[in-house]
Formats: sequence, structure tokens, C-alpha cells
Amino acid sequence: MRSTIALVTILAATPLSAHAPVINNGEVAMDRSAPYVIEEPEHSKAIFSELTGAPHYYQITSGEAFRFYAGLTAPKLDGCDLKQTFDLEVLDADFDQIDARAGDSEEWWPWYEEYGKTWYWVGPEIGEDFKGDRQYDAGTYYIKVSNAENSGKYVLAVGDEERFGFGTIAGMLLNNTMGKIRDGWWNEADCTD
Repeated sequence: MRSTIALVTILAATPLSAHAPVINNGEVAMDRSAPYVIEEPEHSKAIFSELTGAPHYYQITSGEAFRFYAGLTAPKLDGCDLKQTFDLEVLDADFDQIDARAGDSEEWWPWYEEYGKTWYWVGPEIGEDFKGDRQYDAGTYYIKVSNAENSGKYVLAVGDEERFGFGTIAGMLLNNTMGKIRDGWWNEADCTD
């Protein structure tokens, strides 16, 4: 609880370079017919999720052109190598590929996120240095996250406009978001050979 209060104090008092955390609780199938809907695609979010046998699909629909960023990270556990990589694809409204990054072709590198006080493996991104470097026209797009086994915990970062309003901070506190993330994604029991 003390770390959550400290995080909220920091978020409220400083300009941010972090993505607002969102936990995918599995209530949406996240398949092609029922993707996870990402609203406000330029607003930065870090969506914590886990593949459990099938690829995940995310849908972005915008009525106007928007700056695009998407990147994948994975939890970095003490004394544990990267267990698996993840592929990142951007698809158009017909599910045709627009862009893609193969996770096993990328050099995953360690990165410390100061606001959450956690280490990540940083993998493929469509953009550069956690920022969008392209614009997409108005329309519907999909992001697909997968790997050969379709298994493992990952974080999908989207958008690059940092906005943490009081509602975001209050929701994080009420839902114990940071505690759930720590327990769910940085569990040392997951570091097995």
C-alpha cells in the first residue's frame, strides 16, 4: 500500500513518461471476433495480459487520423532469463497485415521503469523509443500479439501521449492496480527452468 501511495504522489506531482497501467482480466475473449477495444489510441496505456493458447487481438477505431505507437515488453524477474518472446502485428480492418515485428528477431533488452519500480524486457516496437513515429488514417485497425506457443505474460504499450487524470489515479488506488501487477507479473515462482 505504501508503494501505491508513493506512486500516486509521484504521478500527481510530476510530468510523466509512463503508460497508464491496465490489467486485462480475461473478461474479453480477445480473439478476432471479440477483440480488446483500445479507446483513444494516442493516449498511452500499458495493457498487462497473458497468452493462454491463442493469439490476442486488440481493436483500434478512430474517426480521425492518429499518431500510432505499439510496443511489447515482458516482466524481467531477478536471476531469470527471458523465457519467451512475442510477435507484434498491425492489421487493417480486413485483418491484412500492415506492419509486423517478429519477437525472436528482436534483441530484447532490460529496462527499469522508475515509476513502477520494476524491470522489463523490451522487445519489438512499431515506433521508436516508446514514441509514435507514424500516422494512421481514420479507420479500424487491429494489433495481434502471439508467439509459437501462444503462451506467456506480456505487456502491450500503446499510444505515447501521457495523461494521468485524477480518475486514472483514483481507479489505480481503488483497484489496487499496482499490487495486482506486481503479484501477477513479477511472481518469482514464474522463474523456473
